[in-house]
Amino acid sequence: QVQLVESGGGLVQAGGSLRLSCVASGRTFRLYSMAWFRQAPGKERDFVAASSGSGSSTVYADSVKGRFTISSDNAKNTVYLQMNSLKPEDTAVYYCAGAAKRIPPEEASDYLYWGQGTQVTVSS
Repeated sequence: QVQLVESGGGLVQAGGSLRLSCVASGRTFRLYSMAWFRQAPGKERDFVAASSGSGSSTVYADSVKGRFTISSDNAKNTVYLQMNSLKPEDTAVYYCAGAAKRIPPEEASDYLYWGQGTQVTVSS
């Protein structure tokens, strides 16, 4: 099995920055792609960003392009989400997810492993 643990969430003012981290443990060799999703209260879980294991392929939701960056440190089994120019509409619980697919998918159903989530709140 694979365990994913997120950290780094918190409260920030609009225009500020946060960096989320997700540490993977267990059978991490099963992970070819990693992603971040988010879910606001009363809404569906939405795709944010994804990356292949090598980092050579990344994809972003239109709503975060140019503001968020996904990266990874394979030596630490950690994936990051750097979030800049945060907006109140970015407020959500952010989830880390892992997939056994080499091309990072954008559909939540393609991800086998999920973290418990970390809350990000952006005040106006």
